[in-house]
Amino acid sequence: MRVGGLATGMDIEAMVDKLMDAERIPYDKMKQDRTKLTWKQDAFRDLNKSLLELDNMVLKMKMNSTYNPKKVVSTQENAVTATPSSKSGDRTYRIEVDKLATSAINMSTEDVTGIDKKLSELEYFEGEVPGEIKFSTYGEGDEGPKEIPHSIKIDENDTVRDVLDKINADDSPVRAFYDETSKKVIMETTRTGSYNDGGKEIEFADDSFFTNVLNLDKDQEKGGTDAVFKYNDQEFTSKNNSYELDGTLFQFHNVTNGVANLTISTDEDAIFDSIVEFIDKYNEVVEKFNDSQQEERFRDFPPLTDEQKEEMSEDEIKKWEEKAQSGILKGESIVSNGLYNMRSSWYSKVDNDQGFSSITQIGITTSERYLDGGKLEIDEDKLRKAISDDAAGVQALFSNNSSEGDRGIINRLDDQINQISKNINNRAGKVKGTTTLDNYALGKRMKAIDQRISDFEVRLKKVEDRYWNQFTQMEKAIQRMNDQSAQLLSQFGGM
Repeated sequence: MRVGGLATGMDIEAMVDKLMDAERIPYDKMKQDRTKLTWKQDAFRDLNKSLLELDNMVLKMKMNSTYNPKKVVSTQENAVTATPSSKSGDRTYRIEVDKLATSAINMSTEDVTGIDKKLSELEYFEGEVPGEIKFSTYGEGDEGPKEIPHSIKIDENDTVRDVLDKINADDSPVRAFYDETSKKVIMETTRTGSYNDGGKEIEFADDSFFTNVLNLDKDQEKGGTDAVFKYNDQEFTSKNNSYELDGTLFQFHNVTNGVANLTISTDEDAIFDSIVEFIDKYNEVVEKFNDSQQEERFRDFPPLTDEQKEEMSEDEIKKWEEKAQSGILKGESIVSNGLYNMRSSWYSKVDNDQGFSSITQIGITTSERYLDGGKLEIDEDKLRKAISDDAAGVQALFSNNSSEGDRGIINRLDDQINQISKNINNRAGKVKGTTTLDNYALGKRMKAIDQRISDFEVRLKKVEDRYWNQFTQMEKAIQRMNDQSAQLLSQFGGM
């Protein structure tokens, strides 16, 4: 706390504040420059973020599956469908499903009472609860079915419901639960198929917990069967309601009514949609880059100081900063050159021995509107025809992976995207991860300004102290003069 003006009656604090306002002009300018660098960094990184999104789509456009998608038409979709892979050939499969795979299931023959009673309270155990109960399932062994024993640990404080929960928590392919409506326990396999050559899938001993408490009879088990189907009149079986043939996964939903024909063909619409989706994303990036170069720059709207913000409303601050940030990247060669290089990627000729060598041949051209900045336009009919006539040629035009003249457009574009992104990283730091200020150009300038700001703050403190010291000395001098004047007056008054 400083108090001035006691001797002079002057508002020393206001005078010092005015003097310091003048001293702070270079300081405020440095902080504004620091803010501009932060805005520029954010603007660069925002462009880089868009490039990363485009680069993620580039990966898809390099993949063989993008140009070889398959579609399936089934004459009995309620009974059998298929999921083809890019390896699936264009052909028709004749499938006849005779039997679906089922799970083994068993149900209490009588009501189960005392589901929430402790085991020690059950008459069956006579107060002596063993440490475990046992049952078996089957798996595939080297020489046929293999019996797999399962042991469930129990104690006297467990209820019957707790035991069911423990069965479910075990790693066996079995689950068990109590049905409140029927008051019976249902025990079933969590898989389909027969693993015991037509025998029981869930085995337990007679006169056991399962028979005497859960009222289960293993002879009442149903299901546990394999799916049976014919492919071109040849019979196959499957433990699941699915089967893979020649890279195509068939799913069985019901028994067929005779033979179902499933026709697999190239999904030309999917190829078209992938190309359109990618070009739409590319155009978004072009627009963003181009807008950064076309934005008007308002030189009369520098960043606001903290003092200026205190005198403005939030809406006024927002509108001011929109103008202050407008054109922040205008004239940046990284952006303008990057935009030019991306455009060039599309129009460099691809030296294909056959097929297409230019995107114009498949209906993709540059917009004639200058302000579009090189956006691409699609002649949909021409693109669809190119895909229909020569899908492999379209793929080669886009995704040939070579370092020579036949390098595909997408790979050339990817080279440019990576280079632009690298240039932005060197200038403004990475979008993700931690990057110290010393690792990129704008960061080094920020660090230098931060140091200048810090040094200037020390200088301002010294200047302010000097002003206060000078005014204090003035106050003291005037106080002494006032004291001397009062003493003289008192002496004259005494004569």
